[in-house]
Amino acid sequence: MIPLLHDFDGETVLVFGGGRVGARKARRFAREARVVVVSPTFAEADFGDAELVREAPEPADVPDWFDRTDPALAVAATDREALNERVERAARERGTLVNRADEHGERDPGSVVVPATVRDDPVVAAVATGGASPALSRLLRQRIETEIADAGAMAELTGEIRAQLQAEAVDPALRREAVRAVVRSDAVWKALDSGTPKARQVAADVISDVTGETA
Repeated sequence: MIPLLHDFDGETVLVFGGGRVGARKARRFAREARVVVVSPTFAEADFGDAELVREAPEPADVPDWFDRTDPALAVAATDREALNERVERAARERGTLVNRADEHGERDPGSVVVPATVRDDPVVAAVATGGASPALSRLLRQRIETEIADAGAMAELTGEIRAQLQAEAVDPALRREAVRAVVRSDAVWKALDSGTPKARQVAADVISDVTGETA
């Protein structure tokens, strides 16, 4: 499998299954997409802003749900193998992405694995084991969380720096060297803990050392 980031803004995600797994999937995708969860019962869990539809679909009902919602992604998270299989088949017939929560290991073409994700916007880091070991994914996610502290602030700071150097017509090679120096600077990372204004000044000193001019 090749990891990709997909923008679900304005799309619909259709989730079959109202258990804790379905809730976790719904909560994840509801950050961007319209999420519809279909289930006869719902766990006492956070489904985010998902629309919960209390119905008990049979396999024969699945195509109708696809017609009604036109999803970009379908999630099969029920405890009924036959229903999950019908969701997967309906998705493949329509060229829709599909995630089966009851399968592990190797996936068929077109399958989606939802990774363990760490966010410090605009930075997103994800780790997956191909569905083989969710426990390992969670452990690695916890480790990554400590590694990318302040990464979002660094991304925004260096984005501003790149734009400024570009506007000043700084040579591209020198511009890349300056931005790399800021990213690798322990002093800038430490200053981010005190707030962006201080970090911006420290970054300006780092850039000055590279370019010979005040940033």
